[in-house]
Amino acid sequence: MIRLGTKYQHLVHGTGCGCLSPVLEQASRRLDEFSRRSFLAGLGAAAVTGIMPGPSFAQEPASKILLSKVRLFDGKSDTLRAGVQVLIEGNRITSVDTTNSAPPSGATVIDCGDRVLMPGMIDAHWHTLYAAVPLAVIATGDPGFVFSASTAEAERTLMRGFTTVRDLGSPVFSFKQAIDSGVIPGPRIFPSGAMITTSGGHGDLRMPSEIPPDSGRLSVSELVGASAIADSIGDLKQRVREQLLQGASQVKIVGGGGVSSPRSPLDMSTFSEEELREAIDVARDWNTYATVHAYAPNTVQRAIAAGAACIEHAHLMDEETARIMADKEVWLSTQPFLSTEDVAPQAGPSAERMHQVFAGTPRIYELIRKHGIKAAWGSDVLFSPEITPRQGIMLTHLTNWYTNAETLRMATSVNAELLALSNLRNPYPGKLGVIEEGALADMLVVDGNPLEDIRLIEDPGKNLAVIMKDGKVHKNTL
Repeated sequence: MIRLGTKYQHLVHGTGCGCLSPVLEQASRRLDEFSRRSFLAGLGAAAVTGIMPGPSFAQEPASKILLSKVRLFDGKSDTLRAGVQVLIEGNRITSVDTTNSAPPSGATVIDCGDRVLMPGMIDAHWHTLYAAVPLAVIATGDPGFVFSASTAEAERTLMRGFTTVRDLGSPVFSFKQAIDSGVIPGPRIFPSGAMITTSGGHGDLRMPSEIPPDSGRLSVSELVGASAIADSIGDLKQRVREQLLQGASQVKIVGGGGVSSPRSPLDMSTFSEEELREAIDVARDWNTYATVHAYAPNTVQRAIAAGAACIEHAHLMDEETARIMADKEVWLSTQPFLSTEDVAPQAGPSAERMHQVFAGTPRIYELIRKHGIKAAWGSDVLFSPEITPRQGIMLTHLTNWYTNAETLRMATSVNAELLALSNLRNPYPGKLGVIEEGALADMLVVDGNPLEDIRLIEDPGKNLAVIMKDGKVHKNTL
């Protein structure tokens, strides 16, 4: 058994994990002990009416599935290829055929009727456990409700056509395990674990009564794995290693302030360049990368100087910072926030900062285009079951600056390039975001042509006829 002492024992995951609370310790055991039916029944009993999704688990995968009569958007091109059929064996694409060959023996054939086949979409900035749960509910510390609501939202995320998400801050490791093992339906998750911050940074959500810490005792947000506070290089490196120990595919370092943390203004910076470099080096030692949350130009520049592979947000970025980012070939993962319709209700300082972000959104995309910055798209939807259905709308916002084909490429093959930075910590080895021989079989059949009408993505219930993830059909209305 790994011995970390009582202070950090909650960070070790396994059968009977004590993470978060006795309630979640029991839930963790049940993930191992319960059948799928028993687990879902238990969640259903705990959930509020209307929170849990109806039963729509994936069909057991056929050994071979042929998607015939499709017009193909492969995730890379500007146009469609007509007269294509795609063969899936297990969880991989084994053939992209334009010769109209006869189906192989024993294959299940899905006639797509000349509909468009495209890769499953990827959201590069998502919070699996917090997307659909109001912040006030999270603050009550009821993990049963949070996990029940998030279970429902995981399926809805998949049903919107998002077959993969990069989770940028939540205690999602056991939840990911439940999805990967088929206990609950949901997207692939590239987890970061806790946001790593200094005292006073975005992610430090301690109540005044928790400041200063009592004999080194962890705060509630640290105990649940939402954040990890570090004010020395030694503690910082330990916090990074703890996330990687639990299975992080990349780590998220908080370089400055944020919107949803009312006591951390956007212009502030947290870790020094030396501290950032030490954290980034630990991630490299684990053969993966660190991404840095930063809005202000000086914060972004400090992260780049320290060797960050990716920056999150950067809505206050200026021309000089954009030029540096492009020259260093650093990724920018950002979000097209346009108005209050795109975010959960904010008040006080958070509302003021959100308007700073709205004002910065057009400018940041102008800088991306002007300097050729490597840009990924994410929605960063938080704290609202009413806002999460706008995930697809957040994607179509990109058409203010990109063509429909460029928008779809960003949500497929381009975002997949960013995910590939996880290197040896990639939890899903194989190609994502493309439809080609050997790629993982995550695909959507669209009733209509999204290259002509991108807004088809905004109504997935109506317009997504087939949703396949990992070679399993989760929806088929054909």
